[in-house]
Amino acid sequence: MSAALGAVMGLAPHVLHHVGLIAGAALVTGAGGNLLFFALGVVFSIPLLRRLFRRFHTWKAPAIALVVFAAMFSLSAFVLGPALTGPSAPNPAPAPGPSSVPTTTVPADHGEHHSG
Repeated sequence: MSAALGAVMGLAPHVLHHVGLIAGAALVTGAGGNLLFFALGVVFSIPLLRRLFRRFHTWKAPAIALVVFAAMFSLSAFVLGPALTGPSAPNPAPAPGPSSVPTTTVPADHGEHHSG
């Protein structure tokens, strides 16, 4: 069960790019994306939290596990992520004319995973 869940979570970013650039980006970036993945992490840890409660017969063990999860998630989302991606500079206004038309480039091998 956990292997299947891991596979689904690993495929999620790839599948989201098919939703559309704006919808996919809005779903997984910024504060909304952080909240979404934090909530998913808490929901998917419920079986572990229940096992901790049954093993230790107290609410303290699951509470400590949630605090550790929140701390690690916060470290990843607010320290490691920004450190890896670097500072984000505001986008300059596009120059008027044909160069201001947005273009999308797709890698040559992108279609390979769509054919069955």
